[in-house]
Amino acid sequence: MHTLSVQTRSRCQLVDVTADIQKVVSDTGLKTGYVICLVPHTTAGITIQENADPDVVRDVLMKLEQLVPCDDAGYRHVEGNSDAHIKASIMGLSVTLLVEEGRLVLGTWQAIYFCEFDGPRRRKLHVKCVQA
Repeated sequence: MHTLSVQTRSRCQLVDVTADIQKVVSDTGLKTGYVICLVPHTTAGITIQENADPDVVRDVLMKLEQLVPCDDAGYRHVEGNSDAHIKASIMGLSVTLLVEEGRLVLGTWQAIYFCEFDGPRRRKLHVKCVQA
């Protein structure tokens, strides 16, 4: 298993980590198999989304904020980051990707995004390469 460090710069942010994960695949020499990416945090997640138009990422963050606002006084969790926990649950904590010929199998416009909801912070992203 490899652990990547992801530095986030704002409270809510999607960080494209595709190149970092591809580097792990390349460095391990994996040719055919799959990769499991896991975020070991309760206020962050991971997703696969379009990378061609940055407005998609902005729209995802905007809609999550509309669905789960950070300033809702109804939350009971005293740390003040209940929205981050909920958003992380919505996005999920892991993705699994196929690897063929040493490359991640992604669609033309797809990228892997680390999802920060309680930043800025230095976060971890675990990457496990499995030979098939």
